[in-house]
Amino acid sequence: MSHAASVLAGIISVYMFLIFIRIILTWFPGANFGGLFIFLCHICDPYLNWFRRFRPFKNSPIDFSPLIALGVLSLFHRLILLWGSPGGGSPGALLILLLNAAWSIIVWILGFFIVILILRMAAYLGNYNIYSPFWHFVDLIAQPLMYRISSIFFPSKIVHYLFRIIFSIVILAAVAVLLWGIFHFGVRLLAAIF
Repeated sequence: MSHAASVLAGIISVYMFLIFIRIILTWFPGANFGGLFIFLCHICDPYLNWFRRFRPFKNSPIDFSPLIALGVLSLFHRLILLWGSPGGGSPGALLILLLNAAWSIIVWILGFFIVILILRMAAYLGNYNIYSPFWHFVDLIAQPLMYRISSIFFPSKIVHYLFRIIFSIVILAAVAVLLWGIFHFGVRLLAAIF
């Protein structure tokens, strides 16, 4: 690996770590972290704010833009490492790297929603106190997702709540399996072409 590529990859790694710390600190609203927090805000917020303009799930109570921002940095980090390795700049290697990055983001988002729906199903079946802040948070994410899925497949039919939860989990799992097949086919195709 060339020296310039390793230095640049190291800088990006440090910046990703600082962004990760900045994100973790936002989980403690009202806490005063002093100069460290202000320093991290000045360094990380200009980059993070650029991605906040493009929030993919604007109605969601969770802001996924930091995840996308970290994903883009991770992609650049991998590209620089690939560029610095011997023979790493081939078009096939770059396309496979882009596919891997896209697949990582997609599988994380699908997995997150599946876990949320499984939690919601457990709360429904276990008759947990769904009025607690945690279950309210889960509902804020699960309800719009279940509504969208049922409105696609059952546009004019009233569907039982438990069935909507289970059906949404199955649909998301099926989408994940389908995308996994497409991803692996694409990687094999690119490996054969290049």
